[in-house]
Amino acid sequence: MTLQPSRTGRDRAATDAAHVLSFDVEEYFQVEAAAHAIGRDQWTTFAGRAGPCVDLILDLLDRHRASATFFVLGWVAQHDPAMVRRIADAGHEIASHGMTHAMLDRLTHEEFRRELDDSRKLLEDLSGRPIAGYRAPTFSITHETAWALDALCDAGFDYDSSVFPVHHDRYGVPGAPQVAHRAVAPSGGSILELPPLTLRLLGQNVPVGGGGYLRLLPVRLVARCLRSWGRRGRIGMLYLHPWELDPGQPPLPLGRLRRWRHRLGLSTTHAKLQWLLQRFRFTSVRQSYDALQAAAQSSFAYGATD
Repeated sequence: MTLQPSRTGRDRAATDAAHVLSFDVEEYFQVEAAAHAIGRDQWTTFAGRAGPCVDLILDLLDRHRASATFFVLGWVAQHDPAMVRRIADAGHEIASHGMTHAMLDRLTHEEFRRELDDSRKLLEDLSGRPIAGYRAPTFSITHETAWALDALCDAGFDYDSSVFPVHHDRYGVPGAPQVAHRAVAPSGGSILELPPLTLRLLGQNVPVGGGGYLRLLPVRLVARCLRSWGRRGRIGMLYLHPWELDPGQPPLPLGRLRRWRHRLGLSTTHAKLQWLLQRFRFTSVRQSYDALQAAAQSSFAYGATD
């Protein structure tokens, strides 16, 4: 697949630099907001909806000559292996999102290492390609779970994208760099870390790089941030979930606030993603890896308290 910017947008203003687009492939009922209400033993009682959403994404990417990295949850891959093959056959990168979508503070070190090994083997068998990258469920690598970086280094992963350098009630390392950097694990090993896109505002990092933030914020603000990063030679990382392009999904048994956070802007995601694809060139981590490596000039030690 030749990655050239599409000229289909009426007022397209594509930049020459490519940014990275990623998708966390999980089912809508596996989100952390529903973990208290829907146990893992109940997942098979829900009809899977990720496959058609992924097909919609693959069609969008093909029409705009874009490429992406798909961080696939092992449970989803087990239940829809054909979907993983379709992603790989379309030329996109497959990476690991673990097996069970458990936040890392709920896993023992041994359980995490087992999830790494099991998901990697499964995804390599399905895609026929090596798995080089990992993203923790709910961006749950923090100072408290920095031991996971040791496991990633030991397992030989090339990169991680599990740290969000923001304040949040579930995750975040506010002092971490906004840009690609070397994440130094407690043991002293290091791995390339790729945080999602953030905007520096009033001395703090504001998340804009995807998910609920893309659904909430004006898409032109996201575009402005991408252009600003591009002018400074930075590569921005966007992320989305396939279920965010599925406004018809059944409601989950959530409280008012959690339901609002989960369903906010679902009807706008497709249009926003298409708008961005018309104006920017997007690639996978694999295709941008050399540039990201070269840009990672700083290092940051994880495991120490702020």
